[in-house]
Amino acid sequence: QVQLVESGGGLVQAGGSLRLSCAASGRTFRGSAMGWFRQAPGKEREFVAAISAAGGVTSYADSVKGRFTISRDNAKNTAHLQMNSLKPEDTAVYYCAVNNLHPSPTGIAGRYDYWGQGTQVTVSS
Repeated sequence: QVQLVESGGGLVQAGGSLRLSCAASGRTFRGSAMGWFRQAPGKEREFVAAISAAGGVTSYADSVKGRFTISRDNAKNTAHLQMNSLKPEDTAVYYCAVNNLHPSPTGIAGRYDYWGQGTQVTVSS
């Protein structure tokens, strides 16, 4: 059974940093792109960042470019999202996802096949 588990969320002051992790189990995702999405209260889920299967290509939402960095460790079947210079508008539940069929990163949520349960990130002003 495929399972994605996020961790690393929490409460941080504006300007601070957090590092989210996503641990995948049940199968290897070496050939699959991985992504991070977020959903704030009352808003739709939105794309944050994605990374190719080999890790050489990344994609970011304009709102996080220059502040967030996505990475992955295929040997450990994990992905990470380093978040710096956090802002109150970054407050949301963050979800890890796997695009099972494609190695290239995409910001389209419908192309992701597996999702984690989410981890809460709260940024205070």
